[in-house]
Amino acid sequence: MKPLELNIVVIGLSITSSWGNGHATTYRCLLRGLAQRGHRILFLERDVPWYAKNRDLSHVPYANVKLYCGLDELRDTYRDAIRQADLVIIGSFVPDGAKISHWMLEEAKGVTAFYDIDTPVTLEKVEAGNCEYLTRELIPRYNLYLSFTGGPALAELERVYGARLARPLYCAVDPDDYFPEEKTPRWDLAFMGTYSVDRQASLHRLLISTAKQAPELKFAVAGSMYPADIEWPKNVNRIEHLAPGDHRHFYNSQTYALNLTRIQMIRAGYSPSVRIFEAAACGTPILSDFWPGLDEFFVPGKEILVVRSTDQVLRALQEIPEEQRRTIAEKARITTLAHHTGEIRSRQLEEYYLSALPRVARPLSLIS
Repeated sequence: MKPLELNIVVIGLSITSSWGNGHATTYRCLLRGLAQRGHRILFLERDVPWYAKNRDLSHVPYANVKLYCGLDELRDTYRDAIRQADLVIIGSFVPDGAKISHWMLEEAKGVTAFYDIDTPVTLEKVEAGNCEYLTRELIPRYNLYLSFTGGPALAELERVYGARLARPLYCAVDPDDYFPEEKTPRWDLAFMGTYSVDRQASLHRLLISTAKQAPELKFAVAGSMYPADIEWPKNVNRIEHLAPGDHRHFYNSQTYALNLTRIQMIRAGYSPSVRIFEAAACGTPILSDFWPGLDEFFVPGKEILVVRSTDQVLRALQEIPEEQRRTIAEKARITTLAHHTGEIRSRQLEEYYLSALPRVARPLSLIS
């Protein structure tokens, strides 16, 4: 069978800046995997001041990246690209995403997909009627609904919201960027993530309180937007922002990585964070809060350690032998490289594209 060589247009939140969002690393990993498999990609990003001031990727060799100022510019400049694409993807949290979707769905001739990197948050917003990037009426109009959340949410999307084809497209990791390094750890436990109100209680319980009870240990929290009034213990190193190019060194500088999940993601379950896959690929063992579906990705107790209290974190840091720690990390790394890379996600997207293709009147690339 002839390999697919698709012309793909992606309208996403950001690929040039990872500041304050997890979308950029997801798009970078997926698009690189797609390009390696021979697909041509145009990525369209709204040019906004907060990302313009914090761009950490100026050259994207695996995609043609263009910045636009608004819907009028999209219509005037990229109408032909949308019409000629085999696959058009628009992501969650794109500014004016609902308006763009209405226009794009009228213009596109190939497969159309909504890529929800925030599925539980999106559905809450849709129910409340305050989602600027998606409406209930738009969901059935897409050929594909690609979701960061798997499990029961996929059936709900099809049954309740009328999605034609809801499929999981989780985050992933690029093994060329994330791998073990021989380094002496600087921190016993570290967390990376943008500040979130609903995640702060878990961070306090599992890291800040642990740091207070174990002043002889060292900790780190990397991420933007944390309020100035948080009282950090002296043994917690605060890092305002880490560009993706620094992530590998960060993971390799910690004895354990802490994974914390937002409330909406815990309720929905089946919503792995990219931090899990990045840390695992670096050979760093993970302490994680619990959420339904976690065992679909890693075996608790063997590939990942579930912690619910300060005492459980302390026992992990102080009592687990080094050999056991390394064994847990290696098993998680093997699982990650076998199931959660950008190349694997690109193969999954190809399969979903082919599944959706019969619903499209004119599959461009397959017309001789």
